[in-house]
Amino acid sequence: MTSFDDRERAFETKFARDEEMAFRVTARRNRLVGQWAAQKMGLTPEETDAYSKAVVQADFEEAGDDDVIRKLLGDLTAASVEIDEGEVRRALEEATVDARRQLMEAK
Repeated sequence: MTSFDDRERAFETKFARDEEMAFRVTARRNRLVGQWAAQKMGLTPEETDAYSKAVVQADFEEAGDDDVIRKLLGDLTAASVEIDEGEVRRALEEATVDARRQLMEAK
């Protein structure tokens, strides 16, 4: 083994850990923002749990956050909640910070 091989393996390991953490932060963020939206729609605790899982699943439709924003905005509008895309994006940003903090505290 050379030090170059060791360094390459270390970079690959770090990249894999960083990608896993980013995935976990996004999934946690989506669950948190799903709970936020469910509260705005007045859902029961059981409905909130199911809805937050649906928001997590919605993120697998396409790359980026547009699929989640579209789901949240559509569901909130359908539930007669007065909201705009900017407020949904702010909620996503706040949930990202909370999700990252929660995962860091869990370590």
